[in-house]
Amino acid sequence: MSGPVYLVGAGPGDPGLLTRRGAELLGRAEVLVYDYLAAPAILDLAPAGCRRIYVGKQAGCHELSQTEINKLLVEEARAGHCVVRLKGGDPYIFGRGGEEAQELGRAGLAFEVVPGISSTAAAAAYAGIPLTHRDFNSQVALVTGHEREDRPDSALNWTALAQMGALAMVMGVRNLGRVCQSLLAAGKPPATPAALIQWGTTARQKTLVGDLTDLPARAELAGLGPPALLVIGQVVTLREELNWFERRPLFGRQILVTRSREQASRLTAALTEKGAEVWERPTIATRPLPDLADRLRALDLDAFQWLIWTSPNGANFFLKTMLDGGRDARSLAGLRLAALGPGTAEALRPFGLRPDLLPRIAVAENLLEALLAAGVRGSKILLARAQAGREVLPEGLRAAGAEVIDFPVYQTVKAVWAAPLPGLPDLVTFTSASTVAGLADLIPPEERRHYPAATIGPITTRAAEEHGFPVAVEAAGAGIDHLTAAVTDYLQAEK
Repeated sequence: MSGPVYLVGAGPGDPGLLTRRGAELLGRAEVLVYDYLAAPAILDLAPAGCRRIYVGKQAGCHELSQTEINKLLVEEARAGHCVVRLKGGDPYIFGRGGEEAQELGRAGLAFEVVPGISSTAAAAAYAGIPLTHRDFNSQVALVTGHEREDRPDSALNWTALAQMGALAMVMGVRNLGRVCQSLLAAGKPPATPAALIQWGTTARQKTLVGDLTDLPARAELAGLGPPALLVIGQVVTLREELNWFERRPLFGRQILVTRSREQASRLTAALTEKGAEVWERPTIATRPLPDLADRLRALDLDAFQWLIWTSPNGANFFLKTMLDGGRDARSLAGLRLAALGPGTAEALRPFGLRPDLLPRIAVAENLLEALLAAGVRGSKILLARAQAGREVLPEGLRAAGAEVIDFPVYQTVKAVWAAPLPGLPDLVTFTSASTVAGLADLIPPEERRHYPAATIGPITTRAAEEHGFPVAVEAAGAGIDHLTAAVTDYLQAEK
């Protein structure tokens, strides 16, 4: 039985512009066939076991020809696989999706087309240029600068295009001089505003503004190449007023986030919202210990006076396993709860819990000090944490006369990167000593000085310095909001 083929528009580059239907189908993909412009964050939505096939096309460099891509889609579908063909922008707008759909139809295969946001509209909007505006134009022409190679003459009607109020052209940067000259020859006024937008909707976006006479020379001088969108018309003059994206505080910055994948999303979202390009590359992965459920089932929680969690992972794995085992929050009714830091306290909220004790600074020494002040002599304490943890807390509590049961909940293992970094980041974020050690395993010692760090807390800072990562800034507190603020303030001051 043949599998379905989904022609999915990936959007123009910003992962946030992928449609919900597109994300849903990526999560089902068994084979993912993707292009040059596909954002890594979108590719990561495919399951871990999905087979990824790169068929990217750049000017003068094609991984596979269009005929070979068509054949590949047919073969994979006939093999019974669920195939997602991920295409930049919209599959049917200058994307050859129509040709691929025709080939699938001729082969008698079922397919679905999932529209995507086209770069013709999105890149212009992210550059502060509306393609239509009542004061300037009520029509716009969408044009491609890349036509069939077997056509001796251009199919573009330059006379008609010169009469349009606005023009948006993709894949025209290599012929920019010819395009502008053709429009001038067709009667377009030389002073007509024009803009070239490279890598639209991404943190690498660059926008160059000029007019039909000087834009080609300015683009060559600036070194702007594909992928780029050319916009011509009076609407370009609105850029100064409407340019919102490039004014974000972290616009143009690349930040490496090393948190485990389970925890990275909130930090990634916060940095992305401020305009950064985030490279999410976990250096560690966390897993509940295989015997956790059995040990929790045998645990007499009524025998304890305190339950301490030292990380969000510890709280999550402990509580989820407890609930799966048939218990609920009432099992903790006789316990006082302590959490190390606001992140751990936040992890308790979905379970309807709040800590009775939260130290001012999220380090073990401060939690120990707060517990001693609360009076723990003679208490029996359950310490739920990672398999390998610092001994400051259990040793200090025992010295104060408490009985401490060290209860390992999860283990930390090295993560494997599916793809290398695209370059050197402006900043790398570390949220624990284990994330530092994880990156140190992947980056040679002599290269670590090129990875300035933003850290949470003195323990993480010390670990970064010991491994040779220069610490640029330490967050004022342990929460994601504090780290985001520290990153923003540092990079803005560095400009």
